[in-house]
Amino acid sequence: MKDQYAGFAERYDLPYGPTGQPDQAMVEFFRKLFIQNGIKRVLDCACGTGRHLWLFRDLDCEVHGSDVSPSMLKQARQNLTATGVEIPFRQADFRCLPENFEQRFDAVICLGAIGYMPDEAQFLKAFKSMGSVLHRGGLLVLTAIPTDRQWKEKPRFSLAADTPDCTRVFAMDYFEKTVRYNILDLLRGPGGTELKTWSAELTVLLHDEQERLLKAAGFRRVDFFGGYDFSSYNKEASNQMITIAQK
Repeated sequence: MKDQYAGFAERYDLPYGPTGQPDQAMVEFFRKLFIQNGIKRVLDCACGTGRHLWLFRDLDCEVHGSDVSPSMLKQARQNLTATGVEIPFRQADFRCLPENFEQRFDAVICLGAIGYMPDEAQFLKAFKSMGSVLHRGGLLVLTAIPTDRQWKEKPRFSLAADTPDCTRVFAMDYFEKTVRYNILDLLRGPGGTELKTWSAELTVLLHDEQERLLKAAGFRRVDFFGGYDFSSYNKEASNQMITIAQK
């Protein structure tokens, strides 16, 4: 399988600051969620460069990570080593979690990656896989792009980050059931400014389809939030969609 992140993983984190400095709204969201639900063992099944592994560990959880991309896992090792943190992780497709993890988790996290599934059958396979490594009553937390509002309005450009070293812009191309996210990075260094690009095409999975497929996968309850402040998700207004499904 081709590693889609080869050549991009090493600069993936450039606009977002050092590992170990997560967004505080996200930290408080997961702190409250984990306390309220007794979450102690967590699997980030699309851990990428490991930024969120550090967050969950800092919330006193036993943390495991997995990702399908060897280059992202290589970067995760470097990032975690730099912070002095040791967290076990392995290369695994999140459609095949039971084959890779014998233990069961209180929460499975999948942030921003579910759209890589090509169709509903594979979404359903992924959700069943994630549910199968959860304890009864455990939580699946996922985020997906675009939101219902973004899919309706179809914005062409988005400024993702702007720092002294890197400006990241998303340019979106919309198709019948997918969105191609073209990432343009302006990298500034001693030698001047350099433009580097990367792109990924994600299948659109909106509110109603998510809810239907998660329930078909065996989750008893599905809640949607419009931000890390636990605000209600609004199809017409929300620019973020956070899903919490209980097994």
